[in-house]
Amino acid sequence: MKNLNKKLLSTLLASAMLFGCASDDEEEDTSTLVAELTEINAEFEPEVLWEQSTNKGVQHYFSRLNPVVAYEKVFTAERLGEAYAFDQATGKKIWEVDLSDIEGTRGFFDDRTTARISGGGVAGYNMVIWGSENGIVYALNQETGELIWQTKVPGEVISNPALESNMVLVNTVSGALVALDAETGEQKWKADQSVPPLTLRGASGVVSSSGGAFIGSAKGELAVYIVDSGQQGWATEIGEPSGATELQRIVDVDVTPVIFGDKIYGISSNGNLAALDMRSGREIWKRKYSSYRQLTVDGNLIFATDEKGHVYALNRNDGTEMWSQLALTNRDTTGAVSVGDYVVVGDLEGYLHWLKKSDGSIVARYRVDNSAIYVTPVVSDGLIYAQSRDGELQVIKTPE
Repeated sequence: MKNLNKKLLSTLLASAMLFGCASDDEEEDTSTLVAELTEINAEFEPEVLWEQSTNKGVQHYFSRLNPVVAYEKVFTAERLGEAYAFDQATGKKIWEVDLSDIEGTRGFFDDRTTARISGGGVAGYNMVIWGSENGIVYALNQETGELIWQTKVPGEVISNPALESNMVLVNTVSGALVALDAETGEQKWKADQSVPPLTLRGASGVVSSSGGAFIGSAKGELAVYIVDSGQQGWATEIGEPSGATELQRIVDVDVTPVIFGDKIYGISSNGNLAALDMRSGREIWKRKYSSYRQLTVDGNLIFATDEKGHVYALNRNDGTEMWSQLALTNRDTTGAVSVGDYVVVGDLEGYLHWLKKSDGSIVARYRVDNSAIYVTPVVSDGLIYAQSRDGELQVIKTPE
């Protein structure tokens, strides 16, 4: 009888251990589940002003291609190489060029690589600029789409360049910050940054102000370079490596910094959201948030989307959290953009969601396409320009 009890006890313990393991596995799986959309009390119906298709879009590839609104036009591109300009008011196509065959020499059986457009765009100096995974930067005449110049840079261009002091400033995946002459595309200077052996797929875009070019780095830093010379100024760490493995200790700052007044704001993929003094790099405050999605600063609020798809509003002056919206968990939520009394985010099923700035409640929803809204929408003059992975571009008005 004694032996039987021992066997019974062993069996019960083993069962409990198995049950515990199963529960842990189930809990882990639950943490990755995509939140289902629930009914909302819609306060208004968004209005589509016009829509266009950009061939095959970016498909399933990593991309930060975004529409650009400038010169009363909307510029956009698709990964294979087609670049477009549409009339801002009507959506009528003004021009279309193939950057894979910009000189018109490709034959019917030519199998040369596509342009693989992945960075930009940005408009200025009467041009629109695109970058590519092939390491080529293209400058097109904004009126005609004619190629002004193309320049090879050391590394993939998968984020937005900046325009400053008649230069195009490009940050590449290989860690090179390159300044190109805006008129000729000639390289003026190059600043190399060290890149850890293991990093995320991404690179910070460049933002410029007061003669400085500000970028995030794969080492978890925000840094500034002097535009005229390429000399590095300050560099401040905002990422905090944690965890036992190299993968867990990745701290890339892949989000383009945001300048507001005399401060600059940045966020790490594993670390902090931080506010720094723009001139000295001195840390003003930092809070524990991690993201690779665009930040937006509007008045006294910062809007951030973390790696789980949760949306937050924080006080710009001290980082105090004002509200959080957790209903979009694991929906690959984009960064938030400001539209009137709301912020708007996209998701992996092609929906846009309108959140009240005052409390984060979701008050409207609209589906642009069956494919994901992969990049933070663009706002110009109160209108939203949203683009899906399949190339659907829509211009949407938020009722007042």
